Amino acid sequence: MHIHHKIVGLFTIITAVILSNIYFSLNRNLREQAFERISANIERQAVSIRTLLERYAGAGNDDYDDIADRLAADFQLRVTIVDATGRVLGDSNLDAEALRTIENHKDRPEIRAAFAEGSGVSDRYSTTVDKAMLYHAVRFSRDGQTGVVRLSIPLAELEEIGSRLRRLLVVPLLLAFFCIVILNTATAAVVSGPLRTITAQARRIAAGDFSRKLPVRTRDEVGKLAEAFNYMIGHVRSRIEEVTTSKSRLEAVFLSMFDGILVVDARGSIVLMNQALRELLSVQSDPVGKRPMEVIRNIEIQELTVETLTLREGLIRRELSILMPEERCLLVHATPICRDGKTQGAVLVFHDITELRTLENVRKDFVANVSHELRTPVASIQGYTETLLDGAINDPDNARDFLEIIHTESGRLAALISDLMELARIESGKFQPQFQSCSLVGFCRRAVEGLRPMAERKNISITLDLDERLPPVRADETQLTQVLINLIDNAVKYTGDNGNIIVSAAAAEGMMRVAVSDTGIGIPEKDIPRIFERFYRVDKARPRAQGGTGLGLAIVKHIVQVHGGDLTVESTPGRGSVFTFTVPLAS
Repeated sequence: MHIHHKIVGLFTIITAVILSNIYFSLNRNLREQAFERISANIERQAVSIRTLLERYAGAGNDDYDDIADRLAADFQLRVTIVDATGRVLGDSNLDAEALRTIENHKDRPEIRAAFAEGSGVSDRYSTTVDKAMLYHAVRFSRDGQTGVVRLSIPLAELEEIGSRLRRLLVVPLLLAFFCIVILNTATAAVVSGPLRTITAQARRIAAGDFSRKLPVRTRDEVGKLAEAFNYMIGHVRSRIEEVTTSKSRLEAVFLSMFDGILVVDARGSIVLMNQALRELLSVQSDPVGKRPMEVIRNIEIQELTVETLTLREGLIRRELSILMPEERCLLVHATPICRDGKTQGAVLVFHDITELRTLENVRKDFVANVSHELRTPVASIQGYTETLLDGAINDPDNARDFLEIIHTESGRLAALISDLMELARIESGKFQPQFQSCSLVGFCRRAVEGLRPMAERKNISITLDLDERLPPVRADETQLTQVLINLIDNAVKYTGDNGNIIVSAAAAEGMMRVAVSDTGIGIPEKDIPRIFERFYRVDKARPRAQGGTGLGLAIVKHIVQVHGGDLTVESTPGRGSVFTFTVPLAS
C-alpha cells in the first residue's frame, strides 16, 4: 500500500471517529436539552393550569372531565385531574364511560410525589393509553379539597424531536466529513509527493541510473531526507565506480592470464572460471553455480576442491592428468579463502605443463639417443684405432680395411654432428632463411639428380611429374632443396629393389603442394604421429645399418614450418608412403 493511501486512510479514520463522537455527544446533549426544555415547559404549563383550577374555585363548576378537555385543547397536552384519594376526576383522553372503569392513580409515582412535595415528574409506560409518556403533576386546592392535575406528553414526540435533531446534525457532519477527506487527500498528495519522487529515484538507482539528483525544496524532514539521499547517490556512485574499475581490472587480469583460474564458494560451487580454463577443459556451458564435477568431469579436481575447502591455511600443490578433450598434464596450486577464521571458498590455479613434460621427455630421449648414436661410431673408431695401434697397422690388408671403417664411422659421426647443429640452429630461432622467388622445377631436378646414383644401385626409378609452367614459389632455395633431398633419400632407403619414387607438385589456393611418394615398406599407423620426432625409428635397426642419423624428418618439419607451410604423411604398410609439404607461391 502506498504511503499516500495510508495517510488518507489514517486521517479518514481519525476524522470519522472525531465526527462520530461529535455527533453522539451533540445528539445526547441536544436531546437532554430538548427533554429539559419540554419538561420545564410542561412544568410551567402545569403551574398555569393549577392557577386556573384554583381560580375556578367557588364557580360551581365541578365537571372536571370537561375542564380537563378544555385545558388539553388550550395547551395541546393530555390533562388528568385526580382527587386526594387517587380517583381520576377527569382525563382529556378518556370519555365518561372510561372514567368510571379507570384504575385508581394514587400509586402513580408522579401523583405520590405531587401530594408529598407539591410536584412530581416521571417517564414510564402508560397502561391506560398504551403508550410511553412523560408526566408532570402538581398539587392544587379547590373549595377546601386537595387534588393533583397531571400533564403528559407521549415520549414518541420526544423521539420525533430527537430524530429531527439527528437529521439536522447528520447532513452538516457528512459534508464536513467529505470536505475533510478531500482536504486529507490533498494534504497526503503534498506530503507523499516528495516521497514518491524519492521512490522513483530509488528505482532509477536500482536500474543503474545515477545521473539525477533529488530537488531540495524544503528544510523539513523530507528536505533533509532528500539531501541525505543525494549524498547517498554520490557515495554509492563513487563506490560502484571503484568496484567496477576493480572488477574490470580483475577481469582483465583473468582474461590475460594463460593459466586457468577456478574460484569456488564455501559450498564448493563455482563462482568464477576464466576463459583460459574453460578453453583448456572445453567447458561450453555456464559453469557458475555448479560443482566442478558437473562441468569438468574429473574426480581428481573435485577431490582437490573438497580437500582445499577443509584447510584453514596453506597451499596444496598437485599434478593432475586429464584425458578430455585430449590428454594433458596440469599442475594445480590450490589455496583456501579465509575470513574471520572461516573458510569462504577456495582458489585453484591450473598450469598446463603438458608441453613442459613433453619437452622433458624429449630431452631425456634426446640425450639417450644422442649418447647412443655417438657411442656407436666412437666405439667403432676407438676399437679399430686400438687394433691398429696394437700392431694391425703393420698388416697392410687389414690396416686398410680398418682405416676405411674408421673413415666411414667418422663421416657418420660428422653427419650426425652436422644434423644436430643444423636442427639446433633452426629451433633456436636464429635461422634466417633467404626468401626469394624461385622455380620449383629447377631444384627438384637437382635434388633428384644428386640421389639418382644411390637409387640406381637398388634399381629404383625416380620420376619427376612436374608441369614446366608451375608458378614460382617464395622460398629459400638451399633449404627447400635440403627438404627434397631428405625426403627422396628416405624414400630410397625404405624402398626395396625395383621400386618406384614419384615427385609431383601442384598449385592451389596460394600454396604449392609438393608430394614425394614411394612403393616402400610403409609406416604403421601407430608410428605416424611420432616419425617427425628426433631419433625416432619405426624399425630400430634399419637406419643405423643404412647410415641414417634419425634427424632428417625433424629437420624437414622445421624448415617447412619456417617457410609457413605444412608437412603431412599418408602411408600403408607394405604398399608405400606419400610425404606432402606446402610452400607459399611467390606474389
